Amino acid sequence: MDTISAMAASGLRARMQELDMLANNLANSGTGGFKLDREFYSLFTASDNDVDGEASPSTMPLIRKQWTDFAQGNLTPTGNPLDVAISGQGFFVASGPGGNLYTRNGSFQISPDGTLTTNNGYPVLATDGSQIQLSTQGEVTVGTDGTVSQNGQSIAQLQLVDFTDKMALRKMANSYFQAAPKQEPVPATSAEVQQGRVEGSNVAPAESAVRLVGVMRQFEMLQKAISVTADMDKKSLDEVARVAPGA
Repeated sequence: MDTISAMAASGLRARMQELDMLANNLANSGTGGFKLDREFYSLFTASDNDVDGEASPSTMPLIRKQWTDFAQGNLTPTGNPLDVAISGQGFFVASGPGGNLYTRNGSFQISPDGTLTTNNGYPVLATDGSQIQLSTQGEVTVGTDGTVSQNGQSIAQLQLVDFTDKMALRKMANSYFQAAPKQEPVPATSAEVQQGRVEGSNVAPAESAVRLVGVMRQFEMLQKAISVTADMDKKSLDEVARVAPGA
């Protein structure tokens, strides 16, 4: 494969990865607590593969990695006392099947046995690491510090944590994150809990849609470049293979 075709193919691969990322962002624009992904582009230098000693080694565009934008989404009033949102930095903690999970989605509910859970049924944890038990009947209030009370009686305090390096968090399904094995959470001292609100996705649908159209146009241009290069190569081969008159 010639250099132009190789570079175009590398660009196509990078654009396909970006299309998948943008499509996932748009699909979750209505998911509570969802954090959008962005990409970090880089160039792959093929100097190690240049066996003919070229002075200028070829470079290929690629997406070095994706990273998560943890900017806060809009806090939307719902009027539901079991809906809570974090204003500022921090995460709620839930007990998942494989360990603790961290989320900004505070759409909580009370299970039939009285356990406060996420909307996926995972128990929400208190500051001491225990599950929060409530009565299925009775008024629930949540203070700005995360203190959960029912019928005027303090029950527990929501565990609010943060991470010094959020880039080490691994994104899971349904707006959950999982910490790396050596990544320990710290108390979210600047977080404020707001009852009766939920945090929406931080995806801006209009921006993502514009970027999606732009990437698709780039994809089409790169496809055309490969097609033109293939036609040129074919024409060159035909010219070389043509037998000159009188030969």
